[in-house]
Amino acid sequence: MLNVEKHYPPLLRRPAYPDRPRDREAFEVNIKELMDFGVLRKVGHNEQVDVTTPIIVTWNNGKSMMVGDFRASNTYTIPDRYQIPRIHEKLTQLSQAKLITAMDSLKGFHQNVLTDNSRELLSIIVHFSNYEYLRMPFGIKNAPSHYQRMMNTIFPEELSEG
Repeated sequence: MLNVEKHYPPLLRRPAYPDRPRDREAFEVNIKELMDFGVLRKVGHNEQVDVTTPIIVTWNNGKSMMVGDFRASNTYTIPDRYQIPRIHEKLTQLSQAKLITAMDSLKGFHQNVLTDNSRELLSIIVHFSNYEYLRMPFGIKNAPSHYQRMMNTIFPEELSEG
């Protein structure tokens, strides 16, 4: 859940950023994928929502990713000070390991389901509609803390072993 200061201004509405034709196509592909994964839902035009504007980041290999510009809502988000592991401590633990395995969680932050109150703060506008995140998007101030808390809850023994 995202906690915001009480004086969070309503409707930090921003128009969609200007985009190139290939970005429009990338938005459509990314939004369809996120809707198929249950990460986004379309918001009705009559619903009053706070809106941010995503951009498309395209890599040299042609793949793209939609990234929300959540700077405005992050400004009003109360920090979640949950402990994130320090890399040097984890590397020291790994140096003693007899066996090392890896796990990849698909779209890590998207594994966290948002509360209804948090959803209201995480809506996006693109050239063809408004959408609301149902799961934690990338770019949210407290996403790493929420994700680490979830991992510590699911894998307490595995993460505490040294």
